[in-house]
Amino acid sequence: MDLQPTTEEEEFRQGLRAWLAATLPHLPPKPSPADWPARRAHDCAWQRALCDAGYAGLHWPVDAGGRGATPAQHLIFLEETERAGAPYVGANFVGLLHAGPTIAAEGTAAQRARWLPPILRGEEVWCQGFSEPEAGSDLASLRTRAVRDGDDYIVTGTKIWTSHAEVADWCELLARTGPAGSGHRGISWLAMPMDAPGVTVRPLRTLAGSTEFAELFLDDVRVPAENRVGAENDGWRVTMVTLSFERGTAFAGEIVACRRTLVQLARTARENGRWDDAVLRRRLGRLNAVFTALWRLVQWNTSEAQASLNAGGSGLPGIGGSVFKLRYSQARQELYDAAAEILGPHSLDAGRQWTTERLSSLAYTIAAGTSQIQQNIIAERILGLPRGR
Repeated sequence: MDLQPTTEEEEFRQGLRAWLAATLPHLPPKPSPADWPARRAHDCAWQRALCDAGYAGLHWPVDAGGRGATPAQHLIFLEETERAGAPYVGANFVGLLHAGPTIAAEGTAAQRARWLPPILRGEEVWCQGFSEPEAGSDLASLRTRAVRDGDDYIVTGTKIWTSHAEVADWCELLARTGPAGSGHRGISWLAMPMDAPGVTVRPLRTLAGSTEFAELFLDDVRVPAENRVGAENDGWRVTMVTLSFERGTAFAGEIVACRRTLVQLARTARENGRWDDAVLRRRLGRLNAVFTALWRLVQWNTSEAQASLNAGGSGLPGIGGSVFKLRYSQARQELYDAAAEILGPHSLDAGRQWTTERLSSLAYTIAAGTSQIQQNIIAERILGLPRGR
């Protein structure tokens, strides 16, 4: 990737800045963090504004409803929206960053036409039904069953850590359609309507006090077979497409946010006298280098995906996403540990944003595949080491 902006890219940046400057002052205030229906409405209204302005699904293919933007334009969008303090994808991050790109890559024409426009317009919200109480990182051991019955699947089982399930319209669901013991060869990827009879949502309260996760109980839920993305029992491959987006590009906006937080931390350290600590200054300098390198890795992974698409390939992020996810998870925790050191006793104030972020950062070495899973992927697929026993 050529990191020097072209004239076209600079024009795109200036146009986006002008639109943000004209739009953001008129947004309503953010709702209470605990009011998820209000947060859904707020986030979806922002998504509709992006759609009306031509910025929704910026990097999605044109035939999937996107703008077909270049990797550089996509990253400029993330930089400028974060720098301006614009809302993030919020409650529909699964639809916009995971399910939507997966359907765009693997769905039929009818599936793309049904699900992608409502995602881009902010009309429908998705959640992710992958993990189970006894199948977290080891998704191949999942037990939720989907038995074919005419034109439907009858789904029974339990999911956990289902993000934003209580406000979701759809769930990207993994279920076993093959025989017991079929491992990853017997899984299918289904789009399940959340209002279907037999779906029960039980919110879970996190360490930070939020309830964005939930348990999902499925009792003979009927899902139309036409909602299966990919072939029956080919869901593991489709899932790898989903996870490649989740690990490869979905965290790009958060890197920009972390770099902004780092600047704020340095300013706070100067204000409260902690900047005189040479060890702390070196710590912040090292974090600045780490997040700069991670941003370059985001650029690399995004550029690699675009090169694949240009060559007639899948356009999916490569396994470099595991390298990024592993180091980013650690760096985010290090960032908010530094915030706690700078704030001192005030870091115990649960009302402070950085305190909440520090607690939530603990989940990043687990979410989207644990650090141990990423290490195995890097060892086997990048370094060529033998598979562990």
